[in-house]
Amino acid sequence: MRLASFQVNGRASYGAVTGNGIVDLGRKLGSKYPTLLDLIRTQGLADARTAAAGGAPDHALKDVTLKPPMPGAEKIICVGINYADRNAEYKDNRQASKYPNLFVRFPGSFVGHDEALVRPKVSEKLDYEGEIALVIGREGRNVPREKALDMVAGLTLANEGTIRDWVRHGTLNVTQGKNFDKSGSIGPWVVTTDEVDPAKPLHLTVRVNGETRQDDTTERLIWDFPELIRYITMFTTLKPGDIILTGTPTGSGSHAEPPVWLKPGDVLEIEVPEIGTLRNTVVDET
Repeated sequence: MRLASFQVNGRASYGAVTGNGIVDLGRKLGSKYPTLLDLIRTQGLADARTAAAGGAPDHALKDVTLKPPMPGAEKIICVGINYADRNAEYKDNRQASKYPNLFVRFPGSFVGHDEALVRPKVSEKLDYEGEIALVIGREGRNVPREKALDMVAGLTLANEGTIRDWVRHGTLNVTQGKNFDKSGSIGPWVVTTDEVDPAKPLHLTVRVNGETRQDDTTERLIWDFPELIRYITMFTTLKPGDIILTGTPTGSGSHAEPPVWLKPGDVLEIEVPEIGTLRNTVVDET
């Protein structure tokens, strides 16, 4: 099932995407599950499947605005340098980390599918990082590897957009450059694990204006999905709706020679065949 949060005619809702349409589950199930996050938190996927089965879509996808799929999620945790060869891209002889490199992002730093990515006034160095994101479906702490994927409700895509010069403002953190308003995106929807198996290899491709910039598979992750969940739950409780951005492959704009930054009018596409395509166009901050 593909589950999306959206706006239509000034109303926020969520639904199941079927073909080129969407079944409005917010209208059908809203008294029991007001938001998609409520549906995930209360294990309501079976009710969602029943409500979506056999019915005609309530809206065409072209008539709705897709939003980041999990509004109200407690945590958005990002993983840095998690594909083979990523350390070498930095060309500073850095040693590989013994543990995952983690940081957090604020919800306001993301937009949804087909919404505009905003290049801020203070910098032209807006970069892209295409990623696969895990949406957590169960609460867990100290989760062992063998049970880690049971925590996952579904997968989505993300652009972990970065203002590169601002990640250098502090010597020991990247928070500023990773949290500019509307600099990243998540979507277009969450594909539940009955349709996409997080244990199987997934092929991630990132294009800018149709040109492939990043192309890799989760077989080459340094810390795979179960290990990320095992490690993260050693220090914090993951809760339904939490999102883990699992890292980006080589090929972001900052590592080109010379660097290539996103500019207004650029179209960024992030694709995994089993999930879909997340697309955004860049605009300047006004």
